[in-house]
Amino acid sequence: MSIIYVLIPIAILFVIIAIGIFFWAVKSEQFSDLNKQGHSILFDDDKSEPAKPQPREDNKSSDD
Repeated sequence: MSIIYVLIPIAILFVIIAIGIFFWAVKSEQFSDLNKQGHSILFDDDKSEPAKPQPREDNKSSDD
């Protein structure tokens, strides 16, 4: 029964930390645009150029 005197303050501490993290996330605009991340995975903004074909080395004579 005495363990309850230890667990209640620990639970209250966890709740205070969770509320603090929640308000920090809201204040730092973590939830401002939830659709942006979902759309950014569908559209690739950084398109790389297609690889140029390498010149073939067929100019060598077949006598070698």
